[in-house]
Amino acid sequence: MTRAFVFPGQGSQAVGMGRELAEAFEVARLTFEEVDDALNQRLSRLMFEGPDADLTLTENAQPALMAVSVAVVRVLKDQGKLDLRKHATFVAGHSLGEYSALCAAGSFSLADAARLLKLRGQSMQKAVPVGQGAMAALLGAELEQAQAIAADAAEGQICSVANDNSSGQVVISGHAEAIDRAIVLAAERGLKRSVRLPVSAPFHCPLMQPAADAMAQALANITILPPDVPVVANVTATAVSDPSQVRSLLVQQVTGMVRWRESVQYMKAQGVDTLVELGAGKVLAGLAKRIDKELTATSVGSPADVEAFLKTL
Repeated sequence: MTRAFVFPGQGSQAVGMGRELAEAFEVARLTFEEVDDALNQRLSRLMFEGPDADLTLTENAQPALMAVSVAVVRVLKDQGKLDLRKHATFVAGHSLGEYSALCAAGSFSLADAARLLKLRGQSMQKAVPVGQGAMAALLGAELEQAQAIAADAAEGQICSVANDNSSGQVVISGHAEAIDRAIVLAAERGLKRSVRLPVSAPFHCPLMQPAADAMAQALANITILPPDVPVVANVTATAVSDPSQVRSLLVQQVTGMVRWRESVQYMKAQGVDTLVELGAGKVLAGLAKRIDKELTATSVGSPADVEAFLKTL
């Protein structure tokens, strides 16, 4: 078995996430307290109790999802002596999940990862006035088809592919009017369904440049260590270990496309046969099966999941 550990992105959050872990494992509870202290915010209470509207806010969802992922990693290390160098070939994360992956692999301290993601969420929200940007999922589209639709719908505005998640699931992002035009074009070109996503900003497109600038400034002042195992970066879909390259790619990631389908294919081509999703939800495990049916994928987010996974080490 050759594993890669993968870490979920925004959309996987849900009220109650991490609560069972904190109740079952002291190391998880201490992880959440460490994040609370770093942010000077009771984020853990929001994670455990809601309300959902506050948890879904980008500036809260991003550090919260990272906190759950890192708590799972720390529990596995504490309970089963998980050793990334021994038990994983790569780590990778979807959008904000790349920060979770880097923290899990020792590149970032937990406090730095939490503060960076808080800033990232705030900066992405502020980059575009509410209502001016939008995102939509083009269901049934392949990447090249989605790129053509986005280009034709732009008409001088921004409209580009934000996430290449899997075959048949591509997300576009940009000016709201351009996204609406793209949805009409997609229907005219035979796509089975296109839906606007309930997001507060147009992520992973050039409209996010102010957020990229903010992250460049913040990351310049953060210590980044070489990860314990290579990280497969969103914007290149290839492995990276050099801290200066990690820093640069995280800045590019804010405006760049999340090449998740290619990232998974890259790991498979390097011999990975099992993806283990660590954290909230099961989104990435589901995508793995759509990307390559030969891959085994599992999600570890609850005490029961932890117990089952430890038996495979």
